[in-house]
Amino acid sequence: MNKKWATKRLTINLASYEVEKLEKFCEETGRPVTDVIRELIRGLPLDASTPSLKKS
Repeated sequence: MNKKWATKRLTINLASYEVEKLEKFCEETGRPVTDVIRELIRGLPLDASTPSLKKS
């Protein structure tokens, strides 16, 4: 079964230590960067009352 993705390309700026950490994680787990980032985004809470996600 082919997955159909509604795609939007994102460009993010990361500090060099963040890139190194992400690349090391991906290398150790054998997972692609996009899969890791997707999983992290999917794990974000959807509740707008979460203190760390409140807009000032």
